Amino acid sequence: MRDATMESRLQTAGLLGQEVADRVTSPEGQLTIPPKLDYIVKNRLFFFNIDEYICLMITDQKGDLKFSRPAMTEQQMHDKLTDDLSQPRDDRYVAITTPIDSNNEQLGKVIILQSKRALTYSPQEMMVSILLLALLILSGWLTLYLLSRKLARPLGSVADAAQQIRQGNYDVQLNIHTPEREIQQLVSSFEDMAKRLKHLEEWRALSLAGVTHELKTPVTSIKGLVMAVRDEVVVQEEAQEFLDIALKESDRMERMVADLLDYNAFASGSVEVRQDHIDLPVLISEVVYQWNLLHDTTRVHVTTDLPATSLYTIGDALRIQQIMVNLLNNSLQAAAPEQRLELHIRMYTKQQQIQIEVTDNGTGVAPEEQDYVFERFYRGEHKKRAVRGLGLGLTYSQLLAHAQQGELLLKHSSSAGTTFILQMPLSADTLSIQTAAYTAKPSFTMEALSKKY
Repeated sequence: MRDATMESRLQTAGLLGQEVADRVTSPEGQLTIPPKLDYIVKNRLFFFNIDEYICLMITDQKGDLKFSRPAMTEQQMHDKLTDDLSQPRDDRYVAITTPIDSNNEQLGKVIILQSKRALTYSPQEMMVSILLLALLILSGWLTLYLLSRKLARPLGSVADAAQQIRQGNYDVQLNIHTPEREIQQLVSSFEDMAKRLKHLEEWRALSLAGVTHELKTPVTSIKGLVMAVRDEVVVQEEAQEFLDIALKESDRMERMVADLLDYNAFASGSVEVRQDHIDLPVLISEVVYQWNLLHDTTRVHVTTDLPATSLYTIGDALRIQQIMVNLLNNSLQAAAPEQRLELHIRMYTKQQQIQIEVTDNGTGVAPEEQDYVFERFYRGEHKKRAVRGLGLGLTYSQLLAHAQQGELLLKHSSSAGTTFILQMPLSADTLSIQTAAYTAKPSFTMEALSKKY
């Protein structure tokens, strides 16, 4: 479009130059400037729709200036044109030259100077540019509008579902399928969160009922036993036996309350965890030895596979012993009736971690319960029937492991047995502190620790 416009205007300027050349040629064949030439040129510029800023010059055969529009001097003409008056000195302009001929003799020439920018300017091009710009703006606005509507619909559904969850309704079904990966991930994550919240809410209600029941049972038992002794329903040796039972029930309730207090204290960050250099093989060997002293070796057999060299970690010996005793007691509670419990403790290093595996041959954890063994107050169906408690042992143990930059995991479980893994960070000083073996005794008795966990 620009090239066509420039070609058209050059032709128009050439026609104007030819008309001016004809008008300045007299019938006698002489170069004569008509008195109204300036007026004629002005009208022609208007008629041909040529830009007002144009320079027209008429020179004679010798190159002397005879007419110019706008008016200029001879020197100004030579400043604009080269010495042969054929080309402009400024490359921003173009010169259209038309010879003035008469009887095969050149009388002079008409020179029209016009800027290249004015030649290439096109109202049609400007109109097309404006239309394209307007179309682009309209298309962009329409695209943004449609995209926002497309994105707003699933987000609005998610917002409505969030409002339902806020009101306590966790049964939300979004049924949104969108090609946008991020939106689909958001919807999927929200649905998973809603299911998880529903499960946690149901679990919270069941846990609260379970904890209440576990605490109420010994209270009711103690009350009944004491009332029987007070009212002399039982006397002498039988009364003494009732009091012993009541005392055991009060001890059990005391342990459950202590578990709740310990868990709440640790969860609130008020329990101190030391950061000492500990030789884990020595510590684990001591824990196993003392735990064995409290249990019948005819029913329980513990084997260990510990490194012969020292493996150091940074942690709290008391907390590590609590974790290990809790794992050993859990295995004892999961032992199959009329079967000797076989416990195997293995220690090894892996990727700058010290791995402690505790494996038993107990009844195992049901597959549907394995994802929840570390949840607070959770107790499997088998454990509910066999052992009384609050279900805080593994939860508390995992919190203790995390506080020491470690981890407590359920590796696998089946009807043939269960394996838990305690991971502790391998100290960078393991190789340099070979002579600093851990020999400190625990600040509590294993009997008291066993009773508590």
